Amino acid sequence: MAQTLQKKQKSKKVEYIEAIITAFILALIIRAYVVQAYKIPSGSMIPTLLIGDHILVNKFIYGTDIPFIDKTILVLRDPERGDIIVFKYPQDPERDFIKRIIAVEGDKIEIKNKKIYINDELFNDPWGEYEDKNSLVRGARDNYGPVIVPQDKYFVMGDNRDNSHDSRFWGFVSREEIKGEAFIIYFSWNSNGNLLHKIRLDRFFDLLI
Repeated sequence: MAQTLQKKQKSKKVEYIEAIITAFILALIIRAYVVQAYKIPSGSMIPTLLIGDHILVNKFIYGTDIPFIDKTILVLRDPERGDIIVFKYPQDPERDFIKRIIAVEGDKIEIKNKKIYINDELFNDPWGEYEDKNSLVRGARDNYGPVIVPQDKYFVMGDNRDNSHDSRFWGFVSREEIKGEAFIIYFSWNSNGNLLHKIRLDRFFDLLI
């Protein structure tokens, strides 16, 4: 009887271990190929994304990278103007950045006194936020280009146009550097707010697409 009980206990332990390992593997697969969570650390995407917003990123919409063979399969669509993307920062691939695509390959982009022109036409910018009403003569913040976006490259900007370190300063994002598209805010925490207002309930489940 005692031996039977011990065998049952061992069997239960094995089941628990197997369940934990299976769950861990599934979590890794989901994180690598399906959805990944990120926390917004800076204000470069204000007002769309605030510091402390927690978002989910769709990692399969632009295709799934197959390890070791350098191939992307199951591409649902290409990145488009207006997409909010998470990508490897070109100057430090260990860091992830989040910005919005403003121009895609083949586009001619130019910025004159804060106004964006794409293919020589004024871009009706529904996302840009400008805190500084003055336009800087020097530097790329308010005057940039014109340049043609190369093949498989994207020109990205933060929605907080006057306070964003983006393509105006360090160049284009390669297709292979893009990790996915941000699509929802699932939680938001205001570390500077008082105790009653630290959790931003009104931002929960806000769609970004």
